[in-house]
Amino acid sequence: MTLYFAEGSKTTAFDKAYLSDALNDVFGRLGKRNRVIAIPPDFTRLHSRAGELTCIANEYFKEHLVDILPALGTHAPMSENQLSIMYPEIPKAKFREHRWREDVVTVGKVPETYVNQVTEGIWNKAWPAQMNKLVWNGRHDLIISIGQVVPHEVIGMANYNKNIFVGTGGADGINESHFIGAAFGMERMMGKANTPLRKILNYAESAFCQDLPILYILTVIDQTDAGDLVTRGLFIGDNVECFESASKLSAEVNITKLPRRLDKVVVYLDPNEFHSTWLGNKAIYRTRMAMADGGELIILAPGIKKFGEDNEIDRLIRTYGYRNTKEIMQWVKENEDLAANLSAAAHLIHGSTEGRFKVTYCSGYLSSDEIESVGFNYADVLKMSKKYLPKDMRSGWQTNRDGEKYYFISNPALGLWVAQ
Repeated sequence: MTLYFAEGSKTTAFDKAYLSDALNDVFGRLGKRNRVIAIPPDFTRLHSRAGELTCIANEYFKEHLVDILPALGTHAPMSENQLSIMYPEIPKAKFREHRWREDVVTVGKVPETYVNQVTEGIWNKAWPAQMNKLVWNGRHDLIISIGQVVPHEVIGMANYNKNIFVGTGGADGINESHFIGAAFGMERMMGKANTPLRKILNYAESAFCQDLPILYILTVIDQTDAGDLVTRGLFIGDNVECFESASKLSAEVNITKLPRRLDKVVVYLDPNEFHSTWLGNKAIYRTRMAMADGGELIILAPGIKKFGEDNEIDRLIRTYGYRNTKEIMQWVKENEDLAANLSAAAHLIHGSTEGRFKVTYCSGYLSSDEIESVGFNYADVLKMSKKYLPKDMRSGWQTNRDGEKYYFISNPALGLWVAQ
């Protein structure tokens, strides 16, 4: 088990040439590989620089990089246009689509006793470790998992083996993993590396994946005050030290600590990136630890067209809405459709304010009736953008023309905001 590369700091700024040199050096040390698969993120992680890193890998391995499997998880497949934007130098013929309800194999089960122990009794079932059949049975001599480490609502810190077991995972594993995180509590985990679900995934990798030649390439991305994205860290290895090193830096650069709770927060969701509340509710997940009781979160969401990323989850969100944890947990016990889609139940908990603050969702496509039916308030996106969208798009404190002061976040996917 080796940590091949680990560099970064709060002031580091790696350019593409540096990243290319680092990757090529590691690839060279690995020796000749004939059948390589890359598992990068999908378009929802456009800012991770994983697209550039995948292009670098493709340039190095050329015809020996035979498969590229974007880690969709439950997300919608990438479009031709998205592939062209994120992976501009790579032939479309190399890309494979992950179908999370069909294309998976269960490679083992994490024992019930261990799951019970690490979740403090919240989940009392063996956890199925699942991944795409192409990853498990593809006879690759190198599996490159590429992505960004950043605070995450389900597991504490995103990426590492989550990219395998959730990003290319199946319905059972994804459903249960999301529900474990939601039931344990977002606020107990976000921004932390060593969480119950991470321990379960680490167990699964150690127990079942020893014969898989997985190499992790992890970035840490920061956003400057001017709104520019900067690569602060790069970590490459095949062990947990790689992830823990990236997580330590991410906690330093991706968590904004505020001196007090915020009464009014405005979050912008880029329409090129956010098309559903399933993704857009990062505006809620990543700010809830900074929101004041009785405060208001305004979400400017010009590209939001639907609730769920697939039809069944969309239906469930419309049926049950974003309610409090107690209600959702009870509905899971009483309703077979929700119990069979625990990731949807977890998402409903994640999107709840637990009655602490108000959410005003300004969707470009969903109607006021639709927005209000799931538990949010509605406002016109054009009117609210005119009032609250700053010209400079700088995150931080803003004051509009009416003299109203509020805290603005230009992209909630890039961090976590907490009140000290």
